[in-house]
Amino acid sequence: MINGVPVSEEQIEAWAAEAERGYDVQALKKRGRGRPGRGALPSQVVPVRLTVEELATIDARARDEHKTRSQIMREALEAHLE
Repeated sequence: MINGVPVSEEQIEAWAAEAERGYDVQALKKRGRGRPGRGALPSQVVPVRLTVEELATIDARARDEHKTRSQIMREALEAHLE
């Protein structure tokens, strides 16, 4: 079962045949998983508590600048720490 759904014998056979043919490693690398990296080393998630008003301000700036909330927060930190 995958996510509570039974896997058919046909699907198992198709997966086995695909594995026996071999995988295109470059194609698998292109698929990617999760969020894109921010550099050579893994990033660390840091939880921060913000008020509704603070988030609204950040989101408004992000919307105006066509950026993500995370980009705005990183830029604010960088500017403050310079």
